[in-house]
Amino acid sequence: MSYKTILVVIGISQFESDLRAAANLCASDGAHLSVLPIKIATLPPVGDFAAMSAAWLDERASDIEDLGKAVKEARNVLYGLGVSHDVVGRYAESMWLEHDLGERARYADVTVIGSSLRSDERLRAGVVEGALFHSARPVLLAADLQSATLRPRKVLLAWNASIESARAAREALDVMRNAERVNVVLVDPKPASGAASGKSGGEPGADIAAYLARHGIKVTVDRLPGAGLRVEDVLNQHALDTSADLIVMGAYGHSRIREKVFGGVTKAMIDVPVVPVLMVR
Repeated sequence: MSYKTILVVIGISQFESDLRAAANLCASDGAHLSVLPIKIATLPPVGDFAAMSAAWLDERASDIEDLGKAVKEARNVLYGLGVSHDVVGRYAESMWLEHDLGERARYADVTVIGSSLRSDERLRAGVVEGALFHSARPVLLAADLQSATLRPRKVLLAWNASIESARAAREALDVMRNAERVNVVLVDPKPASGAASGKSGGEPGADIAAYLARHGIKVTVDRLPGAGLRVEDVLNQHALDTSADLIVMGAYGHSRIREKVFGGVTKAMIDVPVVPVLMVR
């Protein structure tokens, strides 16, 4: 699908680079840029002391003032860049952050998250999970949005035949169709034996390659050994080796709780996106 509305989520400081990069993404596709500056609301104090309550109200008022300044600053940055845009701030209660973000993201084709949220990891985690779990839209993550593109020449599609990876492949069809090359990457795939079909089939990667080829996509299947390395390390290294501009992958094939406790590919790729990553849940 084409991207006609791009949502970029920012904090209240150090976001100019992300804004300009998101504006460039929109300019290349003639898309509208929707900007969402977010500040997590200060939690109420524990207890019934009037002095504490007054301090809390003062702090919230200060937060809201800072958010208003960020909205004005964002508008000033975008003024004159020649892209259609809107900027609406959100003072979000922490317990509703994911739902609020997801609701807003449903009205965009993709949510973009860059480095400006790094200064508040609690906010970044809520934004990422809200976009993935509550928007039904893809999320584009990059350590530096200046390096991100929705018109990549070379794409790495991480494939494990899961529902999540199937959704990611379907969502990124247009992106991959316009690419010079797509490497479908499977790490330690296990071919089915005998009459069993197995989710990867008798020749892992062949089915998804045929599906993509019918859409006019130039596909190469790479079956890679893990060699004792973590899957995310294999994917990242292969993305670098093949000069991939974008990794496309499904997100959270395991539960969030399991990933937070034990780690996982999704969490690792979110925490440190070596190459820009387009994720779909």
